[in-house]
Amino acid sequence: MAEPDPSHTPLAGGAPLVLCILAGGIIGAFMGQAFLGAVIGLAVGTAIAVLIWMRDRGNDRD
Repeated sequence: MAEPDPSHTPLAGGAPLVLCILAGGIIGAFMGQAFLGAVIGLAVGTAIAVLIWMRDRGNDRD
């Protein structure tokens, strides 16, 4: 099995995911729809995390 490249540190998308969920819940609470805001935040955060993952995965091939 090939050893991972020690010079490449993988990026993490967990922080943007959590921040989007929290921000969505807070914004939604101000609008009277906290759950809907959290779900929208989850969708946006997931999209950002996937984009980070795809970008980082593309850098592995250098």
